Amino acid sequence: MTMPRFHLAFPVRDLAEARAFYGELLGCPEGRSSADWVDFDFYGHQIVAHLAPDEVGHRHTSAVDGEQVPVRHFGAILTLPAWEALAEKLKAAGTKFIIEPQIRFKGQPGEQATLFFLDPCGNALEFKAFADDAMVFAK
Repeated sequence: MTMPRFHLAFPVRDLAEARAFYGELLGCPEGRSSADWVDFDFYGHQIVAHLAPDEVGHRHTSAVDGEQVPVRHFGAILTLPAWEALAEKLKAAGTKFIIEPQIRFKGQPGEQATLFFLDPCGNALEFKAFADDAMVFAK
């Protein structure tokens, strides 16, 4: 392991729905599971969908570069070609974006490709990419 991995647990209302979304659509291999949770390999990181129907969905947004971004969200930083391929795959699958694929902070430090959508339980995900990795933490 060259870089520490993160672990994220999040609520879902249905594990079969989570398996179809994270496993099939996003292509995240499944790890351990029980009747109440399932692990996924999310781009080398461990995410765990926990059965907690009363806790699903995003509730608040925050203004970022002219868009209302869900405050509670997670995702991954991909290479630009991988981000473009994912955006096309999501479009082909009929995904409803809450923030359409776009370039944010154009011409500024931190310029990035970004897109937001909800999983079937209302959890917000963001996928982004930088043409220059040095811009990930640029001020």
